Amino acid sequence: MIYIRLHNTDNGDMLAMCDSGLIDKVVSEGDVEINIRDYSDFYKGQLVSKDGALDIIKRERIYSANIIGEEAVKVALEKGIIDKGHVKKIGRIPYANAFRVK
Repeated sequence: MIYIRLHNTDNGDMLAMCDSGLIDKVVSEGDVEINIRDYSDFYKGQLVSKDGALDIIKRERIYSANIIGEEAVKVALEKGIIDKGHVKKIGRIPYANAFRVK
């Protein structure tokens, strides 16, 4: 399951997506840390399946995205929000950030 939240702005939607199993975690590797726990409200919107996430996301409305977790990254790749080359890993956890410049 995936938490997905769309933050509506004047520029379009800011997509926040996180695997449900990571929502209360802090992941780190070396000097890099992603604190999902303290910022869980940013991601907590709807709790949906992969298919549910695919239905919610309207690619043309997304202007930025913060994505973390195996399932969430797969959805973003499938929807064309990110490219495979944008995916990084912290520990064994994939994540990606994307921005569209108008």
